[in-house]
Order: sequence, then C-alpha cells, then structure tokens
Amino acid sequence: MKNLTAADLRPYALRLLGTFRHHLTTPSGGHTPLLGKSPRRWVRRLPYAVVLIMLSSLIPAGIATLVGFFGLVLPVAGALTVAQTVPLLLAITRPLAAWWISAGTLVATATITARYEQHGGTWPWTAPMILSYLFLLIALALRESRATLLSVWLATIALTALTTTLGLPRSGDGTTMLLIALSGAVLLLGWAVRDRAEARRLLSEQEQISEVERERRTLLEERARIARELHDVVAHHMSVIAVQAASAPYRITGVPDEAAEEFTAIAGTARESLAEMRRLLGVLRSEESGGERAPQPGVGQLAQLVETVGRAGVPAELTVEPGLVDLLDLAPQAVGLSAYRIVQEALANVVRHAPGARTWVSLTTDGPALLVTVVNAPPPQRTESLEASVEGTGQGLVGMRERVRLVDGRLDTGPLPDGGFKVAAVLPVDRPDTDTP
Repeated sequence: MKNLTAADLRPYALRLLGTFRHHLTTPSGGHTPLLGKSPRRWVRRLPYAVVLIMLSSLIPAGIATLVGFFGLVLPVAGALTVAQTVPLLLAITRPLAAWWISAGTLVATATITARYEQHGGTWPWTAPMILSYLFLLIALALRESRATLLSVWLATIALTALTTTLGLPRSGDGTTMLLIALSGAVLLLGWAVRDRAEARRLLSEQEQISEVERERRTLLEERARIARELHDVVAHHMSVIAVQAASAPYRITGVPDEAAEEFTAIAGTARESLAEMRRLLGVLRSEESGGERAPQPGVGQLAQLVETVGRAGVPAELTVEPGLVDLLDLAPQAVGLSAYRIVQEALANVVRHAPGARTWVSLTTDGPALLVTVVNAPPPQRTESLEASVEGTGQGLVGMRERVRLVDGRLDTGPLPDGGFKVAAVLPVDRPDTDTP
C-alpha cells in the first residue's frame, strides 16, 4: 500500500479549504429581514426592537469593561465596542457579513488588550463581547445553511486559538472554552429552531395542497356519480328504443320489408350502444357503487326523504306545487334527479350542522323553470350534533353546484340574518314537443 505524502494530501487540503472559504463567504439566502415574512407587523419589527435593547445595554457595558479592566482610552474603547455590537443591526438582513465584522473585532480587541495590564475581568473575551457574539450567531443560525453554521463554529475555534497565541505570554482563561461551548450550543439551538420552523412551513403547504386535492377529488367524484346516474337514465330510454324497434314488425301489420330491415338495424344499433355504455359504466363505477342499479329517485320520492329526516330529529315540511310531479314526468329525468339530490344534500347538511332546526322544503314553478328552496331556522340552543343521520351524497355544496350546472341552472346558498341557512336552485324545465315513448 502506497504511503501518502504531503504532495498527495495537498489537493484534498486545498479542496477542503476552498469549500470552507465558500461557506464562510457565500450567503445561502436572500436579504429578507428576520421574521420579515410574518403577516403581523409587530413580529416583523421585533428583531429591530431586540437589537436596540441589546445595543443600549452592551455598548455602555463594553466601554466600561475595556476602560476599567484594561485601561484603554475612551475613544479606543468606544470604537472597539461599537464595532463589536453595531453589526447586530446588520445581522437582521446580512448575518454572514455581520459575523465577519464581529469576528475581526473580537481578534483585534483581544490583541490590543493583551498589550495592556489587566486589572480584573476576563481575557481574551469579556462578558459584553461574548453576549454580542452569541446574539449574532443566533441570527446567523436562523438564516444560513448547516454547512455554513459548521464552518462558522470551526472558524470560531480557530479564531480562539489564534487570539490566545497572539496574546502570549498571557494565556487565555476559561472564557476561551466558554465561548467555544456556548457558540456551538447556540448554533445547534438555532439550527433546530430553524428546522422546526421549516418543517411547520412545509407541513402547512402540504395541508393546503391536500385541501386543494381533496376539493378536486370531491368534484371528480361527484361528476362521476352524475355520469353514472345519467347512464342509467339514458340506458333506460335506449332499452325502450331497442325493444320497440325489434318488436315493431311483429306488432304492426303490413310493414314493408325495407321498413322491417330498418327497424332491425335500429334495434341492433341500440343494443350496440347499450353494450358500449355498460362498458363505460364499468369504468365509472367504483367498487362501493358497483350495485347501484336501482331506479333513480325523483320528486315523487321527496315525501319519503322528508319523513326520514323527521325521524332523525329535524322537523321538516314539504310543499310541492300541484301538478308539478306530472310536469316533471314530461321533462328530462336529469331535472327531477337533480332536484332530489339537491334537497337530499341540503337536508343532510341541516342534520349535520343544525340538528333539530325547523326546515321548509318548497318546489314551485316559475315559467319554464323549477324553483327548489330549502330553508332552515337556527338550531335550538344546546343541541348535540347528529352525524350521518341521513344518507346524502357526501359532497356538500360542490355536489349541488355540479347538479345545477348539469341542467344549466342557478344556485344560491348562504346564511340568513336570523342564523338559519338557505339553499335555492333554479332548474330549467324544457318541455318536449312530443311525448317520450
């Protein structure tokens, strides 16, 4: 095995030093102030208030320490203290640049004070210097990357060793190890706080994405349900057409051969259409809805629905305009089905969100339109919520809007001044020119 020489290790050392220099000189983010993205104004101003409070206490204490313990003249002590503490203001937007100023001032202050006779206090770091440096590291940890924080801590160790060496023959006291330990703890704490905040932000974004996906899935599920129900409606009429066309030559006497062949072709086309629709239905139906082959409900079943809601504890009254059921029998089946589903979902919402509230269901006509109105009063006081007392579509207002859009209608929903709620739908009723066979 070949022994590594200094020449062999030199490229690795240069690469390591280049990476170290890159992390210490390249900020990882923009220049947005700390807490600058908060929606609250007082939170955005909080870092500036904290820095001003720190400056008002650290500057006098730092000057007094340098003058009293080391005998520095006031201008020099003031300049060194200001250079050490004022970077805290810069740290709000550019913490890495502020760290360079603060670190350079630490070394300069320790080098200068090493030449003076010490009368108490600590060397090379005084208490105001340590506090100022640690607060700056907090701002740095909340902004920069992990690699930068590790590089800063290693640089702090190196600067401490350099400062102690420059101060010979005076040797540093316990504050050298104290600064190394506290700086590492502060950077680690800030790192953890930043990661926690980032995790909460990502979780909030994921929750918003999930909510959008949930709404989209609800919309698609309701559209698929409508498509299945429309299939059942169309399939019924296609079956009638197939049966009538196939049996016409036997029911009607004197049918020409050409007409009989035409009837046979119509019946075959209808059967092919039914087969295609059944294949499409197999795609649309979910496993849970595979058995949905019962006749679709309409306005005629609303009385039974209202009775069911009454047993669930919601007193409901149904008013249907005379002759409306017969009118809807001549209209497209999607209109009656949409009216039933809208009333069903509205009553289910009353059961879930306003249990015990009196409810009025009204179906009237206004020219060529069907007016469906469901109004509930405020729920009684101290009423426990009832869950799933009525089987609804489970899609709420989304399903109602899709039902109304299906027949080119309008929907109006919203709370009432007295605390109740109103659902009003306008469904166009197109009367056919001829009766449906």
